[in-house]
Amino acid sequence: MLSYQHAYHAGNLADVHKHALMAALLDYMTRKDKPLSYMETHSGRGLYALDGAEAAKTGEAAAGITRAEAERWFAPDHPYSRALSAVRKAHGRAAYPGSPMLAATLLRPVDSIQLCELHPQEFAALKAAMAPHGGIFHQKDGLQMALAMCPPTPRRGVLLIDPSWEVKSDYDSVPTVLAQVARKWNVGVIALWYPILAAHVPVAAAQRSMVRGLVAAHPEALLSEVKFPPPAREGHGMIGSGMFVLNPPWGLAEEAAQIERRFANL
Repeated sequence: MLSYQHAYHAGNLADVHKHALMAALLDYMTRKDKPLSYMETHSGRGLYALDGAEAAKTGEAAAGITRAEAERWFAPDHPYSRALSAVRKAHGRAAYPGSPMLAATLLRPVDSIQLCELHPQEFAALKAAMAPHGGIFHQKDGLQMALAMCPPTPRRGVLLIDPSWEVKSDYDSVPTVLAQVARKWNVGVIALWYPILAAHVPVAAAQRSMVRGLVAAHPEALLSEVKFPPPAREGHGMIGSGMFVLNPPWGLAEEAAQIERRFANL
């Protein structure tokens, strides 16, 4: 399906969870003097405006990154804070980076970026936003591209799988592709984001079953889940955020634990 547009949700609590972890992950991996590959299956548009009509309509950013910064969840030298500052310096105070822009801000010239996005309008916006940072762009199915691109060159690298989860079959197909990619690329850091859903959501059982299957199949992976306070919008079905990371780099489990404690105190 091509209806999902992240502009309505950019900077929400799920983004804070996901992007803080991804920033810490990339910060650690770029400390070594070796190039790496960075890839995404569902890139979105890369850059968002939190003062836009979409963000104002949902109020999710106000309950997310705006609150996190007001309460100083992250120190100024945290890689997530550094990336936010760099993006705002370049694009204005209301700018918020999607994961491609976040990654590009933290990566180095020696690192490669490959980004997939199927939605025509989002793909055009992605290319425009990311053009100054270089990279290779694919307007194709991201999961199939992940299978085709892995293992990448350089072999050291990161793959972010971040679907919209609009299609029920994603809860079966995504873990299958993740396992196939992991077999082909056993040294890759593979990060999967997923929503935690309220019981009334029709696919909530499929979501919970998927997570149980992932943990059983990959017991060595890092699982980080956070729950949200009462929703920014009445009846909102997403009540939390999950990240599942194969081959997590050193220190990421401790970073995840710190973020989880912050959410637990909301």
